[in-house]
Amino acid sequence: MKPADLPQMRIPGTPTLSPDGRTAVIAVARPDLASDSYTSQLWLVPTTGSTEEPTTGSTEEPTTGSTEEPTTGSTEEPTTGSTKEPTTGSKEKEEQLTRGWHDSAPRWSPDGRHLAFLRRTGKTAKPQLWVLPMTGGDAWPLTDEPLGVGPADWAPDSSRLAFSARVPQEPRYGTARTDDGEQIGPDGEPPRRITDLFHRLDGLGFFGDRPSHIFTVTLDCEVTRVAEGEGDPRYSPDAAWLTFLESSAEAWSADVCVCRADGSERRALTGGEFSASLPRFRPDGAAVLFVACPAGSVLRNESLWSIPLDGGPAAPLLDPARYHLAMSPGDMDVTPDGALFMNENRGAVELLSVPYDGGPPTPLITGERQVSSFAWAGGVLAAVIATPTSWGELYRDERRLTEFNKGTEALEQIEVTATAPDGYPVHGWVVRPAGEGPHPVLLMIHGGPYAQYGWRLFDEPQVYAGAGYAVVYGNPRGSSGYGEAHGEPIRGNVGEVTATDLLALLDAALKEPDLDAGRVGVLGGSHGGFMTTWLAAHHGDRFRAAVSERAVNSIDSFTGTSDIGWFFADALYSGEFERQSRQSPLTYADRISVPMLIIHSEQDWRCPVEQAYRLFVALKRRGAPAELLLFPGEGHEMSRTGRPSHRIQRFDAILDWFDRHLPASVA
Repeated sequence: MKPADLPQMRIPGTPTLSPDGRTAVIAVARPDLASDSYTSQLWLVPTTGSTEEPTTGSTEEPTTGSTEEPTTGSTEEPTTGSTKEPTTGSKEKEEQLTRGWHDSAPRWSPDGRHLAFLRRTGKTAKPQLWVLPMTGGDAWPLTDEPLGVGPADWAPDSSRLAFSARVPQEPRYGTARTDDGEQIGPDGEPPRRITDLFHRLDGLGFFGDRPSHIFTVTLDCEVTRVAEGEGDPRYSPDAAWLTFLESSAEAWSADVCVCRADGSERRALTGGEFSASLPRFRPDGAAVLFVACPAGSVLRNESLWSIPLDGGPAAPLLDPARYHLAMSPGDMDVTPDGALFMNENRGAVELLSVPYDGGPPTPLITGERQVSSFAWAGGVLAAVIATPTSWGELYRDERRLTEFNKGTEALEQIEVTATAPDGYPVHGWVVRPAGEGPHPVLLMIHGGPYAQYGWRLFDEPQVYAGAGYAVVYGNPRGSSGYGEAHGEPIRGNVGEVTATDLLALLDAALKEPDLDAGRVGVLGGSHGGFMTTWLAAHHGDRFRAAVSERAVNSIDSFTGTSDIGWFFADALYSGEFERQSRQSPLTYADRISVPMLIIHSEQDWRCPVEQAYRLFVALKRRGAPAELLLFPGEGHEMSRTGRPSHRIQRFDAILDWFDRHLPASVA
């Protein structure tokens, strides 16, 4: 894969199923260089088809849930490293349903007559709720909210939908005008008076002056503001209640709330003890299920909980120390037989069915791959599954129903298990370039730190391996997907413990004769940037060049400038200044001599740009080889969701840096 191949990616979203389960609708997004943005359309996919068993690069495949009894996961893990594409399990092909600029988040009505979805009519337009009659006819808009709306949930009788939207307070966000009627831009607005620690969020900005509310809307566009709240609101089975979230401005927490469908009897079911998400009514309506970790915590699993609608303590349905909801776009939903939960497991994302009585979960989709999203209706389970050779396709019962990424070529992802000096196992992978070695090597480090690399096609190692570098990456202690006990050891000693595991993984990979131990570079973003700077300072003799991106370099200033630093720094690194200083990579900048490229986004509020400047100035004042690359108009997620042109330019800059200091070919 080359940087310019980025627009070839086709990324399926979350499907929705017709009430009988026979047809799915799914959004498929792709980068668009002409507009320097992302476009997305809805596709219609039959879920019925031939019973021919597909080939998926494995001798044994577990089955997904369906109207038939699912198997619970083979003892033999399927191999998915093959570049061979599986066959499609249905003779009926996907068909494009809409041709809007950006259509997403489809939701089929319970009566099967309408499809609700979000539509942006242009790259700068806000998403609004539209509805399409599935019996024929044109779609029409239901909302016209100034800041856009979120995904909607149908009432059980299909008469209306519930959604959330942020409401701008005057004179903010285009609501203020001059006496002549001219709109006053943000630079002309009055100052903000900040009273709460939690008042802004990377990728969103300030939110206190645009609070989120829950609304309902009928099919004839009658919009009613119901309650202040946020998230993806959901109706109870009898349509009497809505459940949603309320965030706290004093703590990193979110409570599960309910109110009557007309907004009355609003109350919180939890009391600030959780950072909750994805509230869903149990099918009998007597309880609300939700995903949560303890409020204000790091290195903790987001597991599955249940709380009675009438009040009472929350109870875990899964062991919180073992089960962890997959990171974005992780999901949970309810079926008559149990809750469906996307669980991280050693680089995989598996789909579990969790009994409502808290009994052992049943694995529905397992193996060396990742479930990206799913839908259930009419006894049918459809899931989007990404593999090491695919960005994702829609499946039912191991039958691949779509060919959105047909022809995608990928270099093989090879599993590596190392042993740290204290005997602890470290799990990871190597992606090798084509051709004979010895290949130069890049050690790639993920962010988080409580996150995981995994069994799926990933543009980063594919691009670097496509340029001639063998890429080593994995999940050292501090990562998610291996239980909370795997994350805990780095607390208060992040750099040293993580470095021990990363170097063990690198050494294990370098035992292969086609990897060149004398030509090694290191790179990473966010926490991965933290570790890149740390390794350059403490183990610089191991590397010929480094790329530190959107990093935390100095914990003290991160505490006071990051949108989450006010709680995150103390929880992860300790609240003591001396301990924070010892753990800050910037403290050891005088030891760095390896050439370092520092990449940052100007509007990054998670790891603010001062983190990059402080490292750059410290290195340049010493005469160390360093360059700073700043991306305008981008936030912390630039490498994943930034402008396509910026993502390509970033790849080009990284490859240029390593080509200068760590060439893939030796004369």
